[in-house]
Amino acid sequence: MPADRSHGLSPERLEPVSQSQTHGGGGTLFLVATPIGNLEDITQRALRVLGEVALVAAEDTRRTRRLLERFGIEARVVSLFEHNERARVPGLLAKLRAGDPVAVVTDAGSPGVADPGYPLVRAAVEAGVRVESVPGPSAVLAALQVSGLPTDAFTFVGFLPVRRGPRRRRLEELSERRETVVAFESPHRVRETLADLEVVWGDRPIALARELTKTFEEVLRGSARELRSALTPEKRRGEMVLVLGGRTRESRARARSGGPP
Repeated sequence: MPADRSHGLSPERLEPVSQSQTHGGGGTLFLVATPIGNLEDITQRALRVLGEVALVAAEDTRRTRRLLERFGIEARVVSLFEHNERARVPGLLAKLRAGDPVAVVTDAGSPGVADPGYPLVRAAVEAGVRVESVPGPSAVLAALQVSGLPTDAFTFVGFLPVRRGPRRRRLEELSERRETVVAFESPHRVRETLADLEVVWGDRPIALARELTKTFEEVLRGSARELRSALTPEKRRGEMVLVLGGRTRESRARARSGGPP
């Protein structure tokens, strides 16, 4: 068996996997994950890329400028959010084609995952522009890890519908899945969503993670009824992620016998 020559390399010989220089005559589009709460979670690679690109397209320019200032990074920042995203794509694509590297960041977490970024990525891919992920903090994975529910297979469904009827129907569809389900929810609607889950999910286990990586991080675990009782008004604040247990053999058997799912 050939010897593995990767061992024993001196640090100065190791080159970064990605560079913000141009590739094949065009700039690279970097999708840079930023902290979901704790600023210590930002990666060294993210800081390097943000400091090297020609432009940072941000969901919230004020929040991003505070982050850049915190780490002493000077960068040109433009807005890229839900209501201007499609209009921004042609201009950003022109810069990339001209050879300028561009970074995309959101308020927190990874761009394009229930956040702005997808239309630009799609346009860049279709134009043959290089696209790279600079991975980092993820509320989805953080909540899944601490939920105490199975992690070998899961489905992320983004935000649940705002209105009760569509939300209840969506939960009924999801209740048939055997894998763990991860969803975002607003603190203003979480109590109503837990009430819907109490009807649809019955006593199946769920978890509610709030304020992940922040000072008052908390994970509530139990049935929807138990979580609704535990979620006092002072706890209905901050970013929230629901992790819902999949349908097991036992729950399917209870459903067939006319009991709760």
